[in-house]
Amino acid sequence: MASAKMADQEIKQEEEIVIVGAGIAGLAVASGLHRLGFKSLVLESSDCLRATGAALRIWTNGWQALDALGIGDSLRSQHVRLEALVANSCVAEVAMAEISFITKKPSGGVHEVRGLRRKVLLETLALDLPSESIRFTSKVVAIEESGYFKVVHLADGATIKAKVLIG
Repeated sequence: MASAKMADQEIKQEEEIVIVGAGIAGLAVASGLHRLGFKSLVLESSDCLRATGAALRIWTNGWQALDALGIGDSLRSQHVRLEALVANSCVAEVAMAEISFITKKPSGGVHEVRGLRRKVLLETLALDLPSESIRFTSKVVAIEESGYFKVVHLADGATIKAKVLIG
């Protein structure tokens, strides 16, 4: 019965692509689509970017992905390259093991490892998008199919018809 009520509601907005969640994955997908010329709408239940968490260690392939999104150089300028990981003994107070990140890869390149602040990554991804691309305070409460489309129902009563739904 609830599904029949939802289907009778008027569609208030139509979007080509809707992405649920403005976390790292959602914003990265939106950024990649934007670079390819596709407009998307990111729905975030929170009233702002949720920048909780401290940092991530990003390795070479992660930096290549950030370069593909066009934000790698900006992030590199804000984060120090890590040279090694050292495991120390609390008892003996000496280094027990060390892993160098400076060594060359078998393919001939050099490993790139940096600690990256999660908040800076989220903010950089968000700033890369047009301002109307992220809609905050948009909690998804239901999704239904309507032919080849998805109808997204939000907690505030809004409905969005999407050709593509990601999230």
